[in-house]
Amino acid sequence: MQRDAQRQVYELLAPKLYASCKRYLKQEEEIEEAMADAFYTIFTKLDQLKEMGAFEAWARKIAVNQCLATIKKKTNFNMYLDDVKTLSQPFTAEVTHLEEEDLLHLLNHIPVGCKTIFNLFVIEGYSHKEIARMLQISEGTSKSQLNASKTKLKELVNNLYYQKSN
Repeated sequence: MQRDAQRQVYELLAPKLYASCKRYLKQEEEIEEAMADAFYTIFTKLDQLKEMGAFEAWARKIAVNQCLATIKKKTNFNMYLDDVKTLSQPFTAEVTHLEEEDLLHLLNHIPVGCKTIFNLFVIEGYSHKEIARMLQISEGTSKSQLNASKTKLKELVNNLYYQKSN
């Protein structure tokens, strides 16, 4: 019976947790590994959940933490905006307005550190203090990475979506 319950939980949460993991990680292998680790933690630490009504948020937080563990192993969050490479035009279709999916696609073209902090602050709603603690960086680094991500995203949006055609 427990296996059936776990399968139902997995089927319910997997698409949502996959989308969360995909915002942080690019490689399918890393996403799948983070998801597997997250579900292992969810199923083995279910007794630590204090309020069943918060189950989905608790599960998403576990998945995000798994992604952050992967990112922290290989990312220098103390990079500067000058280190951000300019994106060469990957879009061929003319776009007249920016959709959420477009923004999430653009996030894949900024450095991992900027993308991670943008996701944590803007999408997940963490404070700079919480982000600093989670990533073991200073609050100032979190703030500068967020500013760098916003600057780069604005540049990408302006260059790729709102250029006037001749």
